[in-house]
Amino acid sequence: MKRFLIAITAAMIAFGLVAADNKKYAQGTFPKRVHDFGIIKEEKGPVSTTFEVVNTGNKPLIIVDVTVSCGCTSREFTKKPIAPGKKGKVKVIYSPEGRPGAFKKDIKVHTNGREKRTTLFIEGTTVPKLEE
Repeated sequence: MKRFLIAITAAMIAFGLVAADNKKYAQGTFPKRVHDFGIIKEEKGPVSTTFEVVNTGNKPLIIVDVTVSCGCTSREFTKKPIAPGKKGKVKVIYSPEGRPGAFKKDIKVHTNGREKRTTLFIEGTTVPKLEE
């Protein structure tokens, strides 16, 4: 009977450790998900903004990839794992050349976090170049 109780206790402890380990995860939290450039002038060239991501989980967060919705937008992002409580960045560059008028572009951030994909947005209005 004593061996049985010890075995049951050991099993419960092992299950508790496995369950506790399952609660470890990375989580990317973006304080800001939309950036409005307002009115920009086409002749001024590309504009950029940087979105901050905080790892609010308890395992390292990895930004696996960042995809953009068109060729007018490019991106740079933190490549190294982001420790719990630390910050990373996603920089987005928009080229207004040949794109007059209002725009809204989405940026998809793919991570190893609990929330696998987060969508960010940039928006604004491009004033066309003046014809000479």
